Amino acid sequence: MAIIAQISGVLEPVMWLMGYETFALAIYDQPKLVKAMFDKIAEIIVPLARTLVQMDLVVALWMGDDMGFKTGTMIAPEHLRKYVFPVQKRIADVAHEQGLPFLLHACGNLEAVMNDLIDDVDVDAKHSFEDVIEPVEHFAARYGDRIAVIGGVDVDILGRGTEEHVRTRTREILEACAPSGGYVLGSGNSIANYIPLENFLAMVDEGWRYRHRE
Repeated sequence: MAIIAQISGVLEPVMWLMGYETFALAIYDQPKLVKAMFDKIAEIIVPLARTLVQMDLVVALWMGDDMGFKTGTMIAPEHLRKYVFPVQKRIADVAHEQGLPFLLHACGNLEAVMNDLIDDVDVDAKHSFEDVIEPVEHFAARYGDRIAVIGGVDVDILGRGTEEHVRTRTREILEACAPSGGYVLGSGNSIANYIPLENFLAMVDEGWRYRHRE
């Protein structure tokens, strides 16, 4: 067994502390304040990351930082590049200096900045996928040779679908994504308490069957 250490995001804390509307206005009206907020977040989480990656049995560093919604990013791509990605890059570097992968959970449509996350931030694996935004197999087909892919069994299907629906969708994803060797089976987002246990177990069972098939 091993530990995947989880660390705070960069964009989320600033949005939460300021409130989204206040934050959105401040980007244009008070850029010095916005920069100071991100600098403070970096001051807190970079040393935390250094501590986490040196702990025994830690094999990866996982950041949760939701940066988008259904059709785009929460703030303009140029502002992500200015304020958010440099701090994420520092965290990625901390992980890589210890020989550990840097994993990113980020909800939303990040198409406009996916190349930044892969090439500049140097994210090793991406999590959080919704079929309504982009099915995971479509993402894997475009980026799977550059970044590992985690999850993708849509939470809506897990929550409202039948067990057979879950099994069918899980098999579809495995057939499309697993052959690359850079895919980890899992849900598209967090397993919520309203997801029927039998649906969660069906997803896991299909993964077991795929792994042990003749």
